[in-house]
Amino acid sequence: MDENTEQIITPEYSEQVEAPAGPPIKKIVSFVVGFLVIIFVLFLFLFVVLPKVLPKQAKDVTLNYWIVFEDPAPFRQAAQEFHRLNPHITVNVLKKDIKTEGKYIERLDARAGKEDGADIFRFHNSWLPEIKPLLSPLPQDVVKATELDSKFYPVVARDLNVNGAYYGVPVDFDTISLFVNIQLFRNEGITSYPTSWNDMINLARQLTVVDQDSKKITTSGIALGTYANISHAPDIISLLMIQNGADINNLTGDKEKNAYEALGFYSSFASGDNKVWDDSLENSTIAFAKGKVAMYLGYSWDIFQIKSINPDLQFAVAPVPQIPGGIQSTVASYWVEGVSSASPNQKAAFEFLKFLASRENMSKMYSEEAKTRPFGELYPRSDMAQLLKDNVLVYPFVAQGNIAESTIFSADTYDERMVDGSNKYLGDAVRSIVNQGTSPQTALETLAQGVKQQVGQYARR
Repeated sequence: MDENTEQIITPEYSEQVEAPAGPPIKKIVSFVVGFLVIIFVLFLFLFVVLPKVLPKQAKDVTLNYWIVFEDPAPFRQAAQEFHRLNPHITVNVLKKDIKTEGKYIERLDARAGKEDGADIFRFHNSWLPEIKPLLSPLPQDVVKATELDSKFYPVVARDLNVNGAYYGVPVDFDTISLFVNIQLFRNEGITSYPTSWNDMINLARQLTVVDQDSKKITTSGIALGTYANISHAPDIISLLMIQNGADINNLTGDKEKNAYEALGFYSSFASGDNKVWDDSLENSTIAFAKGKVAMYLGYSWDIFQIKSINPDLQFAVAPVPQIPGGIQSTVASYWVEGVSSASPNQKAAFEFLKFLASRENMSKMYSEEAKTRPFGELYPRSDMAQLLKDNVLVYPFVAQGNIAESTIFSADTYDERMVDGSNKYLGDAVRSIVNQGTSPQTALETLAQGVKQQVGQYARR
């Protein structure tokens, strides 16, 4: 071939190379499934296992606690100490003046569950039948922690337990006791206090002084017999009925006679020629404080008023007289702390209740209250009674705790409903006997009808 001839080169076609094959579909599925499993396990660990292992971050809670008569300072100190131990719970102690503001139960009901409503509130032991729907029963851990069913006075358990559930726990307690004017007893050479109602009658007549010209009582042996000017008249009449074996909750039942005998006995102190009291005299607490009454039946808080009126009055406190052969008893009156059934923070509220009703806290509160007044709120625990033994004015009130009973006829609770309504019928009964000569039996029948109608509206549910 001529070298000048252009050589035509035919390109050689190379063998076609195939692209490498992708991973098999099974491997892809396995990878995806494995990834999802890892994500699921991680989710379980972060959101299920870990929260159970790590301490929970408590949610901040604010509780409203309504009190009624008391100085709020000691309660606020208790709330501050509780907050120190439980930083996520703040307790606002709010004093609701039950006497001047009125309509306490209505206000509790109207504000239930609202921001300004009560999570915890005080109520009187006589109110439970009417106020139970507003209360949440205590969990068993609260009952156990407070020792409510074992260390408190028996009357507390009877009052607050409905069908096996407790509806509150008290941090105070009181009973009707006998106040004695020491000087008036000395003037007559009397060296002992009456322990029976028979002794009481004789001493009352001996110590009563009547002006011979006006025939008016100038010094009363004992403030009993009327209604409007006798402090705690409903409680005292109940005391006599209970001691005489009457059934306060069924006045015209099998024990009707026991009830109207007690009603007649009470009224006799302001009736007839030998009366020792009448409607013309001033309020019994004030009259006793002024030294115009030798004996008076009252509660421990009366001491504050008596001392404010007459700091120099010499008086003693003794257990109430008993009916020979009757039921040994006195009447209890106390306030109870309960948790609102409408509270959105019931768990926190019950935690505060456990703290508030603890033996340690009650002792601290008593000491704080005693800094500004003669003594603090008396203990509702029977195992704390001995702590008050050295206070001769206070000890008789708690020394009777184990024989105390409750009644629906309670003065000065200001419920404006069941209790006040029942008291009105009781007052009418006393007035009808003393002023109109109605027989005690007839007066009791009218009383029983009125009370049945009143209490029937609030039958325990």
